[in-house]
Amino acid sequence: MRLAAPRIAPLTESEMTEEQRELLKPFGEGRPLLNIFLTLARAPKALMRYQQWGAYVLSRRNDLPAREREIVILRVGFLCKSGYEFTQHTRIGREAGLSEDEISRIKAGADAGWGPADAALIRASDELVGNHFISDATWAELGRHLSDKQRMDVVFTAGQYTQTSMFLNTFGVQLEPGAKLDPDLRG
Repeated sequence: MRLAAPRIAPLTESEMTEEQRELLKPFGEGRPLLNIFLTLARAPKALMRYQQWGAYVLSRRNDLPAREREIVILRVGFLCKSGYEFTQHTRIGREAGLSEDEISRIKAGADAGWGPADAALIRASDELVGNHFISDATWAELGRHLSDKQRMDVVFTAGQYTQTSMFLNTFGVQLEPGAKLDPDLRG
């Protein structure tokens, strides 16, 4: 985590306006609201638009299979040093079929024993975060494994989670109680 305390605190129940309560309803649905949403609710119109795009990236309309999508998200979160993002998507990645070993190797990069398709996803994530562009060689390698629409979705996914990492880091969104921070993302 980059910050030990929030710069922008998550909303408390007593602070919420009726607009914020209504906007946050779908995020709760029988479970506690996450700090990311309680923080973003301080800018309700931004949260509404953010969620619309995020819903695409995490939906079946995104043609990347869930496992491959989570490889991109986890690599972006790790590269951006977003402890919150990496922690949340470690759980989601497991649900999508990633093993503990694979999650650990995502941190090590494309040359950490991956097959060609997964290595290309990690390389593409590295290039998008580092240079905001996928090189011709990586684009071609992605094309050996993915459709054009899936390659577009790699870019959309990396962009969404780069932005998410930026505000999580800058606003100081803290982990939920009981969540465990990856030791490689301390400080």
